[in-house]
Amino acid sequence: MTDLRELLAFNIKFHRVRLGLSQEKLAENADTAANYIACIEAKRRFPSVEVMEKIAGALNIDTPELFSMESLQIESINGLQEEMVGEIAQIIADYMAKKLKNLKSKQKV
Repeated sequence: MTDLRELLAFNIKFHRVRLGLSQEKLAENADTAANYIACIEAKRRFPSVEVMEKIAGALNIDTPELFSMESLQIESINGLQEEMVGEIAQIIADYMAKKLKNLKSKQKV
């Protein structure tokens, strides 16, 4: 099971990146310090409920979503999709190379 500090850190970063926010901009929007956001994302600090509420508000999510497992699932699915796209691209490249080789050998005859 994922611990709360790790889950909180992951979700803050996940939603921050999803919104295209830097740590500095998130900190500004949440009325806190950028190095504090960095420490939370690095799992070195655990914010108070009040700070979590500010961060959630700055991320346009409800505070309980900071502890949701859904973003972990989305991240896993995205990783699998990227892996599958890479594998499909390699299959296509191999197929095209084989076809090109066959065409070249037929032209020599």
